[in-house]
Amino acid sequence: MTPTPIQSAPQSAVARQALALAGVFQAAAVVDELARTGQCDERAWNTLIHATLETNPESFAAIYGGHHNNLRLGIDTLSAVMDRQRNDPAVMRYGFSLVLLMQKLRKDDAMLASLGERLGRVQGQAKHFGETHENVIASLGQLYQDTLSTFRYRIVVQGDPSLLQSRMMPERVRAALLTGVRFALLWHQQGGRRWKLLLQRQSIKKSLNALDDR
Repeated sequence: MTPTPIQSAPQSAVARQALALAGVFQAAAVVDELARTGQCDERAWNTLIHATLETNPESFAAIYGGHHNNLRLGIDTLSAVMDRQRNDPAVMRYGFSLVLLMQKLRKDDAMLASLGERLGRVQGQAKHFGETHENVIASLGQLYQDTLSTFRYRIVVQGDPSLLQSRMMPERVRAALLTGVRFALLWHQQGGRRWKLLLQRQSIKKSLNALDDR
């Protein structure tokens, strides 16, 4: 993935939390797009996959490719959620469900270790084939199915049944869900907490509004 152009990551903790949470909702929006239309925003998709494979970034900004507009779909989606302007409950459900799934993952050291080990193998695939090659996506999808989908709490994706059963679509949807959990972990690492969301709603909105569309 080519970063264009490189920007400094925001300095404030709330701004970083807002960007990480935007990544969660970008994944949610992509899952919804795939499930309903079979297509998704290419830049958003590439950014999600890159972030999942980038497990040892040089900087916070490197996780999402160096420019906040790589998370534009998520920024706009989260902004609408914060303004209570979303009328598609599926995206909101996926977003907050990814945060819940992340919380369950954090309590399972064995699963965290397994995810880290297997992601290392997928990184080898990505170096050989490219980050968004279907072999890489298939491996990420399988990784989600073998780990996060085994929790009693599961995310049920709704959409066009024929699309959801089409070639590579289950793998793409699961890979997108995995990327959402990755951003949810990043949000938690930056100090994000569910109980803070209501208290920090205005601060998050202000941080998102400061991210101009350039």
